[in-house]
Amino acid sequence: MLNGVEVTRQIRTRLSGTEVLVFTMHESDTLVAEFLQAGARAFILKSEPTEQLVAGVKSLANHRPYLAGQWSERLLEGFLQKQTENGGVLSPRERVIVQLIAEGNSNKEMSSILNLSVKTIESHRSAAMQKLHVSSVAALVRYAIRRAGYRR
Repeated sequence: MLNGVEVTRQIRTRLSGTEVLVFTMHESDTLVAEFLQAGARAFILKSEPTEQLVAGVKSLANHRPYLAGQWSERLLEGFLQKQTENGGVLSPRERVIVQLIAEGNSNKEMSSILNLSVKTIESHRSAAMQKLHVSSVAALVRYAIRRAGYRR
């Protein structure tokens, strides 16, 4: 019998374009890390409001990763802490942009939230990606997760 992590791994290996959303009652940083490393792109606790599940499905429909509230905040917090410790300095605005990206927001949504132009959002995102040596938004989120210390 396969566990959810192994099923996720096999789905992503055999059907690489398939998005995997984990909907679980288990609150474990280790479990989240294992699922994300196996290829899951969304992780939501059953105790989260229904809106989180809907947002996760919508995010995956647009091929964007989604971590509900506490997970995105915890992973990002760890990531930013590691960046500070390792000398990778993001500006405060870049940190906010990275957090909003990790939460699954689009450039337009971030523009509205921060009352900045989409062009300014893109500029901050680009600067953060350059400083962190990543080449895509997906890589930025993966990098944030890895740098937060979540390894198998």
